[in-house]
Amino acid sequence: MAFLDFHFFSETLGLTCSAWILIPQPAVGQIGMDGGVSREKYPTLYLLHGLSDDHTIWMRRTSIERYAAAKNIAVVMPAVGRSFYQDMASGQKYWTFVSEELPALCERLLPLSTERADRFAAGLSMGGYGALRLGLAKPERFAAVASLSGALDMPRRAREAGKQGSRISLDEWIGILGPKLKIEGSDADLQFLARKLAASSGPKPGIYLACGTEDELLEDSRAFRRHLEGLRLPATYVEGPGAHEWGYWDAQIQRVLNWLPIRGKM
Repeated sequence: MAFLDFHFFSETLGLTCSAWILIPQPAVGQIGMDGGVSREKYPTLYLLHGLSDDHTIWMRRTSIERYAAAKNIAVVMPAVGRSFYQDMASGQKYWTFVSEELPALCERLLPLSTERADRFAAGLSMGGYGALRLGLAKPERFAAVASLSGALDMPRRAREAGKQGSRISLDEWIGILGPKLKIEGSDADLQFLARKLAASSGPKPGIYLACGTEDELLEDSRAFRRHLEGLRLPATYVEGPGAHEWGYWDAQIQRVLNWLPIRGKM
């Protein structure tokens, strides 16, 4: 794999920002790594971080480079701060950045496929929410999305903003969502997006939900699974021992890569 420490200017954000990117590199002489089949354009996984992390975290905490090399897939890991993948009320437009600008820029500058069938997203915690939002809001662009320990119930978080024990202060939530803290029934509400998707005649992405039974966010995944079942939207659901920690996510990202409908030879 080739590793790119990618620095670029975002017109959406109005600043220079960073992403870490892995690109498959066919090689026969590299010891300990298999080189995949050479392709003109590679399938791509947009891999999203959680609330307290940044674009470096997946490579620092897991062996995503080895796992992606085995699948001959590119991985794009952007940084969005603590934005919860929103166009913030008092801040940057990170949703527009991740859903529109970043894929277009990467696919223009790098050997990444522009086909829907080759574009995927996954993430943990806050990033699990971001990944599902990409698939539900942009089903014509993403073939499959995966949430690991996802913080999926945004309306509840808005209602409980500022309560004791929250990892995000009331002032920070107001900066993200605005003073009314209303998100239910909007395009940032995953249940609302799922209802729209179920009612549409367009393409529907594959959905993967996983959460550990010792994770404080378990009910988010269980409730969203029930919601999808009620809408008759199929999803792969994985629940088992695990907490909100990297050992669980390292194991699950390998399962996600095995689950993704990656086309062609590895």
